Amino acid sequence: MTYTDTLQYLYDRLPVFHHVGGAAYKPGLNNTIQLMDALDNPQTKYRCIHIAGTNGKGSVSNMLAAVLQTAGYKVGLYTSPHLVDFGERIRVNGQMINQQYVIDFVENNKDVFNTIEPSFFEATMAMAFNYFADSKVDVAIIEVGLGGRLDSTNIIQPDLSVITNISFDHVGFLGDTLEKIAFEKAGIIKPATPVVIGESVTETQPVFVQKAGKENAPLYFAEERFKVTFKEYSDAKMLVEINGKSQIKCGLCGNYQLKNISTALTAIEQLIALNYSILESDILNGFENITEITGLQGRWQTLRSNPTVVCDTGHNVGGIQFVVEQLKAQSYKKLRIVIGMVNDKDISAVLNLLPKDAVYYFTQANIIRALSCDELKLKAETFSLNGDVYKTVKQAVDKAVNDSDPNDLVFIGGSNFIVGDALPLF
Repeated sequence: MTYTDTLQYLYDRLPVFHHVGGAAYKPGLNNTIQLMDALDNPQTKYRCIHIAGTNGKGSVSNMLAAVLQTAGYKVGLYTSPHLVDFGERIRVNGQMINQQYVIDFVENNKDVFNTIEPSFFEATMAMAFNYFADSKVDVAIIEVGLGGRLDSTNIIQPDLSVITNISFDHVGFLGDTLEKIAFEKAGIIKPATPVVIGESVTETQPVFVQKAGKENAPLYFAEERFKVTFKEYSDAKMLVEINGKSQIKCGLCGNYQLKNISTALTAIEQLIALNYSILESDILNGFENITEITGLQGRWQTLRSNPTVVCDTGHNVGGIQFVVEQLKAQSYKKLRIVIGMVNDKDISAVLNLLPKDAVYYFTQANIIRALSCDELKLKAETFSLNGDVYKTVKQAVDKAVNDSDPNDLVFIGGSNFIVGDALPLF
């Protein structure tokens, strides 16, 4: 099989949550335990850091990876979903998984897949864990897929657990209150293993305190450790101040990254306490050059200028709140928004947050879960958001850019898949 054939086999043979939604969700660890046993438990052959949360998982994971790589560690990074290429999910020192490895792994484990019938996520996670072992990484940063307690990644025994924040997302699986969602995320807290909480609110903090106490796990709230304030943008980087004293330049822009930086710094503080060898220069260089080091895309990423085109992968209420705050901080002649969503999000809650003075270009990604652009337009009109529909992201982006004055701002977002379809256009 070719690389393309292999990926098609994975998509066709195994249910893919990010494509088809709830039908692909397989809660529980039975499949994962069987898969890992069949592979001789590769996840036990290196140190791990486990990261959960509603928003910010990818940014914090990549911040930690960049700093650790700069410090000289060989780092595996497992995140999801991918934006353009499947290989983005599985990286070693910023390099995507070797395509031949993907082909060989699937070919060699078809009998295992046929017997266990894992989900797409379970199978690719097994591939990642095996690849990291074969690559002899020093440490793997593992991002939770969905939730935490029943997520297939929850078989690892990490050095450190991180929960970035809690917001409403996947309520059909995780619960319809912040407390219930926090309970699921808190499931990654392990006995006597330090845990960092990036952001907590009145409803969620007691959940974390109770779970950490039950597991005798040292608990650290990032908001109490590091206050990160925005200073300025310079050379496509964001300069921030830490606790009113030192400064850090971060390669990820967007004010919503302030809390992620605080979370990552608290995690780094704990890694140092666990005898990871990390110098201050590693932290500074890692944050400043994060996108070059890890290959991360889609986080308030400027794609072109005159007009300015920016994309962001924020796709739920919490993520869109941050995006809207960031849009308010921009200066432009006219705001144009290319937007598409998937059909299992709280669409009305998201639309209610969006600015009413923008011109909208309603579109849809090429996946089953995509909300039709016609339906999105009808829903948006009830919130006084007006614009036209475009059947493909390319059509929407081309029209928005062609309509724009050089001083306009074009924002592209609403789902990971819209951003994924847009990135190759630039």
